[in-house]
Amino acid sequence: MNDNVRKTFGLIGGGAVGLISGFFGGGGGMLCVPLLELYGLDVKRAHATALFVILPVCIVSAIIYIVNGYFDVTAVLCAIVGVVLGGTVGAMLLDKLSGNATAAVFAAMMIAVGVKLLVP
Repeated sequence: MNDNVRKTFGLIGGGAVGLISGFFGGGGGMLCVPLLELYGLDVKRAHATALFVILPVCIVSAIIYIVNGYFDVTAVLCAIVGVVLGGTVGAMLLDKLSGNATAAVFAAMMIAVGVKLLVP
């Protein structure tokens, strides 16, 4: 992939990740990881990079949701502890698992979420 194609792919892919994250209030990482892999990053690097890539859009989207009144303080406070603990454990597991195992876990999770969305 030449440099101009990479930059264009990055801009279009980044725009799609931002749109998905902003529209759904998150979830851009599900799109970001495969896009970063197509961009040429290995599985582990794609997962780690996706976290950093979606951080700014999460902050901006959260501010917009708060300003528009779509914010539940109790839910946030309850979720923060689990998110921080789960994120810490997940980051440590990423370091321990192989790239193939990481990809398999990610694929299984995407399939499970997809099935859940189809079957209410």
